[in-house]
Amino acid sequence: MASTDILNTPSDVEKGYSTLNLGPTHPATHGIFQNVLTMDGEVIVKSEPTIGYIHRAFEKLAERRPFYQITPITDRMNYCSSPINNIGWHMTVEKLIGADIPKRVQYLRVIIMELARISDHLICNTVIGVDTGALTGFVYLFQFRELIYEIYEEICGARLTTNIGRIGGFERDFSPKAWAKIDKFLKEYPDALKEFEKLVMRNRIFMDRTIGAGPISAERALSYSFSGPNLRAAGVDYDVRVMNPYSSYEDFDFIVPVGTNGDTYDRFMVRQEEMWQSLSIIRQAIEKLPEGPHHAEVPEFYLPPKQEVYNNMEALIYHFKIVMGETDVPKGEVYHCVEGGNGELGFYLISDGGRTPFRLHLRRPCFIYYQAYPEMIQGTNISDAILTMSSMNVIAGELDA
Repeated sequence: MASTDILNTPSDVEKGYSTLNLGPTHPATHGIFQNVLTMDGEVIVKSEPTIGYIHRAFEKLAERRPFYQITPITDRMNYCSSPINNIGWHMTVEKLIGADIPKRVQYLRVIIMELARISDHLICNTVIGVDTGALTGFVYLFQFRELIYEIYEEICGARLTTNIGRIGGFERDFSPKAWAKIDKFLKEYPDALKEFEKLVMRNRIFMDRTIGAGPISAERALSYSFSGPNLRAAGVDYDVRVMNPYSSYEDFDFIVPVGTNGDTYDRFMVRQEEMWQSLSIIRQAIEKLPEGPHHAEVPEFYLPPKQEVYNNMEALIYHFKIVMGETDVPKGEVYHCVEGGNGELGFYLISDGGRTPFRLHLRRPCFIYYQAYPEMIQGTNISDAILTMSSMNVIAGELDA
């Protein structure tokens, strides 16, 4: 029986359901989205989600910006792994203009994207621990997210909203200091990750709180168009990096972990294993890293070195056209997707041959799967609702793009 039918029966009216606002002021809802819960004591009978508190009209903003100036907009979607957003957008434009990306650039992008994936999963899984009462893991592992941010900072000068890379590659090659920081992270993080796993994975309190909390079947997950760890936790082995490889992901060996029950514990375990796989991919990329340029031959989009601008008229012209947003792109219609921290992150771009997109649609995975949240928490306790939301890794920036 549907939840709306339940509320209309006389016996239920006599029970005297109460209404509870879960958000927007609740810390778990980031202050910007709301769930109106109909409660039977501690049990959730019905949930009505409300989003739109920070709707920023990114897609319309993009129609007024030159293509390279849209990168900072993508930062503000999933800000826990913004480099994946940046690079996904760059690859979309490169597909439109037909750019030939050097192999070195592709490998460097893989390193950055996998670091971003670890950062994203690290936050999600430690917050699940916090919501079950285990604060220690969060405090301990958060220092390693700081190490990842220091790597970003060394490469591009930014930390959270990175604006990393450029259409065609990177603004500069990785410095020796950046490689040293990457090496430090690869040496230190595995031991810390193992300690975190010992703390929570077989912890009886953690297991009692997470096993069976917020489950969803593979069939229901597919019907809601789930992707990413939330889909894989339900038992579907779909990963964009494998099904539709990009940036030379086909060159690397890694497994796609899947769960069986689609509950909070499975979502935790899938992300945990994906961090180990990301570490392996980064090591492989470093070992196989080819020589070559750090950007493609796309002078219409890549700012020339200052020394050339000062001494070469052609470089000065390209610099002026890029800065003033006077670069036209070919007409076309493309869709490109990457495996973001939360699933398939897609960019649907239509160009009319002008200097800005004619239309741009962002496929944000959180916006897609959050619609299933009311179904996943129906019949559970209020404490499980918080835990389920954390394990889905609902990033508010993707809900209201």
